[in-house]
Amino acid sequence: MAGQSHHTLPRPAFDAAPNLLIVVAPYYRDIADGLLQGARAEIEAAGGTHETVDVPGAFEVPVAIRIADQSRRFDGYVALGCVIRGETTHYDTICNDSSRALMLLGLQGLSIGNGILTVETFEQASVRADPDGQNKGGGAAAAALHLIALTRRFVNTPKGIGFRSDAAGGS
Repeated sequence: MAGQSHHTLPRPAFDAAPNLLIVVAPYYRDIADGLLQGARAEIEAAGGTHETVDVPGAFEVPVAIRIADQSRRFDGYVALGCVIRGETTHYDTICNDSSRALMLLGLQGLSIGNGILTVETFEQASVRADPDGQNKGGGAAAAALHLIALTRRFVNTPKGIGFRSDAAGGS
């Protein structure tokens, strides 16, 4: 019986370099640093540029993305952070609400890669954040880059709807 198979899409290519904002909740600084290292490396490998901002926690990441999007300076966003289950239901609230908010922003047209880890233990987070391991920060950046490429392909394509000038074949 074969083992698990994970497929990674080829890195998208861009005519114009994408500019991304990486929003990091550094509550667990060493985990955040690993995620950030992987995200930056992936963006740079695609020829992109990036800025980074820190926010207090995972709950604030989607809010920061929404605020930054008003500037129209960024093609996409990478959400990074880590929530480790504790003794209360706070974990469930933060995980569900931050994820839901990121999805809603995505459905509004923002290109977002979600790299907020939701884990049971610090050890699980360490493995996932390690840029030489599971590299979930790089994976979140790759997701954002793919969505930027799709946006450029489909959203910025003229639809050909409207009036034509006489020079374009009008009557």
